[in-house]
Amino acid sequence: MMPSSTSLPLTFSIILVLASLAASQPIHEKFYQCIMLNSELSIPFSTAFCTPNNASFNSILQSSAQNLRCLGSSVPKPQLIFTPLVENHVQAAVICANELGIQLRLRSGGHDYEGLSYISEMEEPFIILDLSKLRSVSVDMQDSSAWVQAGATVGELYYRISQKSKTHGFPAGLCTSLGIGGHITGGAYGTMMRKYGLGADNVIDARIVDASGRILDRESMGEDLFWAIRGGGGASFGIILAWKVRLVPVPATVTVFTVPKTLEEGATKILYKWQQVADKLDEDLFIRVIIQVVNGAKKGERTVQTSYNALFLGRIDRLLDVMEVSFPELGLTRKDCIEMSWIESVLYIAGYPSKTPPEVLLQGKSLFKNYFKAKSDFVRKPIPEDGLEGLWKRLMEEDSPLVIFNPYGGMMSKISESETPFPHRKGVIFKIQYLTLWNDDKPESEAKHMDWIRRLYNYMAAYASMLPREAYVNYRDLDLGMNKNGSSFIEASLWGTKYFKDNFIRLVKVKTKVDPDNFFRHEQSIPTLPLMNEGREKSTFH
Repeated sequence: MMPSSTSLPLTFSIILVLASLAASQPIHEKFYQCIMLNSELSIPFSTAFCTPNNASFNSILQSSAQNLRCLGSSVPKPQLIFTPLVENHVQAAVICANELGIQLRLRSGGHDYEGLSYISEMEEPFIILDLSKLRSVSVDMQDSSAWVQAGATVGELYYRISQKSKTHGFPAGLCTSLGIGGHITGGAYGTMMRKYGLGADNVIDARIVDASGRILDRESMGEDLFWAIRGGGGASFGIILAWKVRLVPVPATVTVFTVPKTLEEGATKILYKWQQVADKLDEDLFIRVIIQVVNGAKKGERTVQTSYNALFLGRIDRLLDVMEVSFPELGLTRKDCIEMSWIESVLYIAGYPSKTPPEVLLQGKSLFKNYFKAKSDFVRKPIPEDGLEGLWKRLMEEDSPLVIFNPYGGMMSKISESETPFPHRKGVIFKIQYLTLWNDDKPESEAKHMDWIRRLYNYMAAYASMLPREAYVNYRDLDLGMNKNGSSFIEASLWGTKYFKDNFIRLVKVKTKVDPDNFFRHEQSIPTLPLMNEGREKSTFH
């Protein structure tokens, strides 16, 4: 029956009211309803969804956030934190974010230095997709591999490997609370990098959700995308669900040591010598240098202390022979050295107290939460002694500075710069990480410490690699530049060439092909190239 003319305005009014109600619905309600429609499993709201109205919102937001600077009251907060319980929920999240025009921020471990996994200065509203419940680890000793989900920590992976074998490990991060999902997307360096390369160099498969909501493995994603996700930075190409990694052999007994040297004990000359040998030492030996300002011998005085913190894949006797030949200036003695299992060395290097049981790695908690700013450099020529003295002078001006020199060479020099997006290979002697730390949220404190580290970075320009001045993508630094809308190729090239050198262009090509609408974006995400976007079906890769 045809409706009467008098009923038409009423029907139209109902439609308008319904549309108005839908439009006024809070983002979290729209997203929840969409997830339920697109997910194979029903999810109780209280289990996986948390809004700012929940009493637990702040604790969940802060749970894995390492940099308190990114949690201040003035920093934009998400409309919702969604914690998927299964992989299908991640697919649904991508589909719904696309449908509703909501920006996703992806968090696996929360260690990103600028907080890009849980804040957004670019656009609102945004939602955090927190992968912390996707943390299974399956170790297969038949083929010396493991599948590890994105939300698992590096420490959990190490522990699960050690439960299956005392003579296998994985060459990834020194900090055990790193989320493995994001860690490997930036390269993942660690104490065994000189022997086996980076974590990214030892990935053999992956599972990701792409911008269309499809789950892809290495075969279905293709080699270009598989190349890009192993070092091209997180949250640009898709959502990592899991990595399949190759385990590496480790001795049943390894050796560690930490030897401190202050300025009064000849720290400058010893560190100058370390620079001559750090990248040429036996590949089984990794010696990093942790540089801090400490109290001096006299009350009220401060001095610089350099601590040589090392892992050797072997026993004390051979280590002492290697050191006597290559680096006798350190004066390493037998009593400085401790033999232990590889999993115990993980705890030692991570800074846990002696005798801490390995099970602590299952807690996934960070030992480090602070207000901080970090920057990085790569060094290809030794810094002269007067350059080091200038560094000491500047460190003494700051309250709580921390500088770490990480040695390269060995396997890192044998892998091509283009093998993965991580390009800092042959010719790099060591990488520098600079940090300044403070303990309050006052704007004047932040301004003071930010100014100090920027001036230090300017001073070190004379000794760092140039054209480009290289930087490590997992030490995100928005001072290098940022995209205001996440898509400008010109803006992105400023920081992109520092992180990736010549690999940046290839990353842009991959991005343009797999995510042409730039769904996965943040302040330093890989952009699409507009000219290529117009003819992307014909894009070629080299």
